[in-house]
Amino acid sequence: MENCLGCRLSNQEENLHVIYENEFVTCILDHVPHHAGHALILPKKHKAEVTELDEEESLSVMRASQLVARTIHALYEPNGVTICQNGGTYNELTHYHMHVIPRNEEADHFGDMFYGHVRVEEPNESLEETHEKMRTYITGLLE
Repeated sequence: MENCLGCRLSNQEENLHVIYENEFVTCILDHVPHHAGHALILPKKHKAEVTELDEEESLSVMRASQLVARTIHALYEPNGVTICQNGGTYNELTHYHMHVIPRNEEADHFGDMFYGHVRVEEPNESLEETHEKMRTYITGLLE
């Protein structure tokens, strides 16, 4: 779709921080992360809902979520990781995307996101630093 921000992001037509990609998906850092390491996984072809993904795309999304979660655990040692996606009216991007979000008990207002009250902690590192760390770690895993 020509005017779809998700398509532009997944095909790297916008300024973003790509941490991993394959022929089906692109993984980027969220521009306003809940915590350092918060990433999005987007299919390269326009799909709005999870029900539209074909088998290869579905497997690529899940494998990418495992890769990103493994990276988050290794680099940030969170209390946990939440993997989620919003569909229908709640998909503000109008392009399927899965969030992979590190969680920490001492600074976690995650539930607020579901009620439209996003509180984001001040990151302890820049997106550029997070990008370099995650991209380097993922590259090492794949070698």
